[in-house]
Amino acid sequence: MTELDSLVRELAPRVLGILARRYGDFAACEDALQDALLDASVQWPAEGFPGNPAGWLVTVAARRRIAAWRSDQARRRRELTAALLEPGSPAENAPGEDDTLVVMLLCCQPELTVPSQVALTLRAVGGLSTAEIARGLLVPEATVGQRISRAKHKLAGVTFELPGEDQLPVRLNALGRVLYLIFNEGYTASSGADLVRPDLAAEAIRLTRQLHQRLPDDGEIAGLLALMLLTEARRPARTGPDGGLVPLAEQDRKRWDTRLIAEGTSLLTRTLAAAPIGPYQLQAAIAAVHDEAISFADTDWRQILALYDHLAALAPGPMVTLNRLVATAMVNGPQVALTELAAADPGLAGSHRPHAVRAHLLELAGDREQARASYLHAAQLTLSIPERRYLEARALGTFANRGRKAAQKKKARSL
Repeated sequence: MTELDSLVRELAPRVLGILARRYGDFAACEDALQDALLDASVQWPAEGFPGNPAGWLVTVAARRRIAAWRSDQARRRRELTAALLEPGSPAENAPGEDDTLVVMLLCCQPELTVPSQVALTLRAVGGLSTAEIARGLLVPEATVGQRISRAKHKLAGVTFELPGEDQLPVRLNALGRVLYLIFNEGYTASSGADLVRPDLAAEAIRLTRQLHQRLPDDGEIAGLLALMLLTEARRPARTGPDGGLVPLAEQDRKRWDTRLIAEGTSLLTRTLAAAPIGPYQLQAAIAAVHDEAISFADTDWRQILALYDHLAALAPGPMVTLNRLVATAMVNGPQVALTELAAADPGLAGSHRPHAVRAHLLELAGDREQARASYLHAAQLTLSIPERRYLEARALGTFANRGRKAAQKKKARSL
């Protein structure tokens, strides 16, 4: 990531927040900001970075917004004039101040459904593409595009104000989902040549830390932060020297970040004792069981399965179903899990994940021919190059094992 890209990612939410609070029309402000960012990408590398990049973006975006307004007869001239004469916000001159969480809350408008709030916020502030959002939400890309388009249309002309206490719980629900999905895309990129996007994962953790600091008694926010820390702790061991995927069973646990594990475990212990249990806390508890195991063989799979049972009852979903099946296989055997998978409908048409799980279960059950076919099918569906290479390698591994067994049988018959 270049210096310009890093600066843009840092400044864009703050500038968007200033524009949205000043002018009120989110869609028009976002368009104006995008034009200003395009100007910056051309001018700054050639002419040098301005002394106050945020102020520069605000000024240019404001000019763009004004030009658009002049062609829009629906805007009330008196309101715009008042906004233009308004003194500059202190945030424009405070480069250390972070408006990202505020802007995310502003995007989570009560006029929108939670799915639309999440999609709009991920696109406008989270920096994810429509395709990445669709893969994160496990819905078709066209659906996400329609949600974002309808949300922008619905919010046209809406005045963006910070929510009152009565609105905060609903908005926090959407905000937590946004941070969770940003982290997931950073921890396991849904497409491209790299398995991880550390910048996204770090940004999600940073923002969730801020949110937890502001609302320390919220159990689910604490659980979300603990989940991220306990999961991120394993990242150094998830890739090999060539960037290839290393599965959990084969990771060198000495490379796990013990500092993050200790922090996440301590945070989870405190919140479980003090707050009602929610989905993020349960997922954090599952991550903690994995992190506390000295080796893969020492993993307490019965405890993990019990936690997944609670999670499936509290917050059912396709990924919960698939992950629970893996735990079921480790406790009750792969055949039981395969039977449950055949009866289940995870609702992931077009995704590689059900096929990858089926291949893993078939491999555990010793059906290497069917496992190979499922691995190859999953490899064809994923857009992640490291995942595709891993799945293809597993397919080749099952084929090689099958070949060795056949050769051994042939040799035995000849003796």
